[in-house]
Amino acid sequence: MDDIRLPFSPERLFARLDSLGIAHPTTRHPPAFTVEQGNQVWGGIAGMHCKNLFLKDAKGELWLVVAPAEQRIDLKKLPGVIGSARLSFGSAALLEEVLGIAPGSVTPFALVNDPGHRVGVILDAGMMEQPLLNYHPLTNEATTTIANADFRTFLKDCGHAVQIVRLPG
Repeated sequence: MDDIRLPFSPERLFARLDSLGIAHPTTRHPPAFTVEQGNQVWGGIAGMHCKNLFLKDAKGELWLVVAPAEQRIDLKKLPGVIGSARLSFGSAALLEEVLGIAPGSVTPFALVNDPGHRVGVILDAGMMEQPLLNYHPLTNEATTTIANADFRTFLKDCGHAVQIVRLPG
């Protein structure tokens, strides 16, 4: 990472993706804080739309869980699947401190803001079988489409350990 100023802006994220040779078509839209709001603005955007949960476990470990937008995730069963303690949602202050983003804009692209690798990354296996994936580019006022292989390249570049699992629903 050449520029270590944090947090990244969407423009710096796009420059980082460009430097990795990753295409990142991005569609601007009204803010979408929830999947329901997203469904109203994603209309013609191809690919799988996803949701992202920023979680903290009872031992203080942090987790980013990424899954298809419409998938239900059973937070009571999830610890047994990912090897964590009991989970709850991380606070807005913690989200901003660790991933440099506001609630409603949670995205795996925010891993660029976590060079200390404080966040464990959990990806749904079904999602990771899809050719095109959609995430907020650090703001919930846009959606960025990324090819699955390019998403894997991005994750590797960020250096985070990633678990790909079938999430309990």
